[in-house]
Amino acid sequence: MTLTRPTADTADAGAAAGRQATRRALALLALVAVAALIPLLGPRTALTGTGEAAAPGVAGIALLRAVLFAALCVPVGELFAARLARRVPGAPRVDAPRSWAAYAAVAGFVAALGLASVVATGNLLPRHLADLDLGGLYASRDGRLALLEVNAFAVAWFCARSRRPGTQMWPLAAVALAEALRAHPAAEHTAPTGSGLTLIHVTCAALWAGGLLHVLRLLRSWRAAESADVGAGGTGEGSTAGAALLGRYARVAAVLFAAITATGVWSSLRRMPAGTVMDQLTTTAYGRTLLAKVLLVAAVAVLALCARLRLRSARDPLGACSPARAEVVVLGAVVVVSGLLTALPLPIRW
Repeated sequence: MTLTRPTADTADAGAAAGRQATRRALALLALVAVAALIPLLGPRTALTGTGEAAAPGVAGIALLRAVLFAALCVPVGELFAARLARRVPGAPRVDAPRSWAAYAAVAGFVAALGLASVVATGNLLPRHLADLDLGGLYASRDGRLALLEVNAFAVAWFCARSRRPGTQMWPLAAVALAEALRAHPAAEHTAPTGSGLTLIHVTCAALWAGGLLHVLRLLRSWRAAESADVGAGGTGEGSTAGAALLGRYARVAAVLFAAITATGVWSSLRRMPAGTVMDQLTTTAYGRTLLAKVLLVAAVAVLALCARLRLRSARDPLGACSPARAEVVVLGAVVVVSGLLTALPLPIRW
C-alpha cells in the first residue's frame, strides 16, 4: 500500500499539471485570436460615420504593426526583468525561464518585412512580386527606415542566440528609434519633438509590458524551485525573493507609467489641439481608437494599484500575482490597439 499510493498520487499530480498546462495553452490561443481580431475588424468600426477614408490594407498594416510592437516588448522586457532579478537578495539559484527573444525577433522580422513590402509598393498592399520596387526603398526616408527595422530584427535574432544576449539592446534600440522617426515625417511641424516623445513613449511601454511578463515568468520558476526546496527540507525563501522582485518592478513601473502618461498626453495634444480633443475623440477614427487605448490604460492602472496593495499584505504578498496576470493581458490589448492607432488616418488639425 505504501509503495503504490505515492505512485498514484504522483500520477494524479502529473495529470492535473498536464490538464492545467493544456488549459493555459488554449487560453493563450484564444487571447491571441481575440487580439488578432482587434486590428482586423477595428478599422471598420473606428471609421464608421466619420467620413474618413483609410489607406488600402489598413487592417493588415495594423496587424503587422501590432506584431512588431509585441516583438519589441518581449526581448526588452526580458533584459529589464533579468537586470532587476540580479539585484534581488536571496533570489533562488535556478535556471531562468526559456528565453522568447529569438522567437520574438523572428516575428518582428516577418512583420517588418511585410511593412517594408507595403512601402516598396507605394504604401499599397503588394499582390505580385512584380509590384515590389525593392530598389526604391533606398530612395525614400520611409523605405530606409523600413529596411533598418528588418535588419535590426535580424541582428537581434543573432544576438539572442549568441553567448551575449544582452547585446540585443542595440538593434532593439534601433527599432524603437526607427518607429519614432517613421511616425513623424521630416515635413511635420517640430518633427524632432514628436520623434523624441514617441521614442520615450515606445521605450517605456516596452519596458512596462515586457518587463511585467518576464517578471511573472521568473516568479513562476522561483515558486517551482521553492516547492522543491521545501519538499527537500529547505527554507523556501522564494516567496520573500518573489515579493522583493515584484516590489522592485512596481517602483520602476510607477515611473514608467508617469513617463508614458506625460508623453502620451503631449503627443495627443500635438495631434489634436486642446480645443478640439473632446470632439475628435468621438468623431474621428484616430480619436475613437485613442479613447479606447486610454480606457485600457486606465484599467491597467487600476490593476497595478490592486497588485501594489496586495504586495503590501504581510500575509501573502505574492497574492499580487493575480491582478498582475490580468494586467499583462490588458497590456497586450494596449499593444494591439497601439498598432491599430498607427495605421489609421491622422486627425484633422482644426
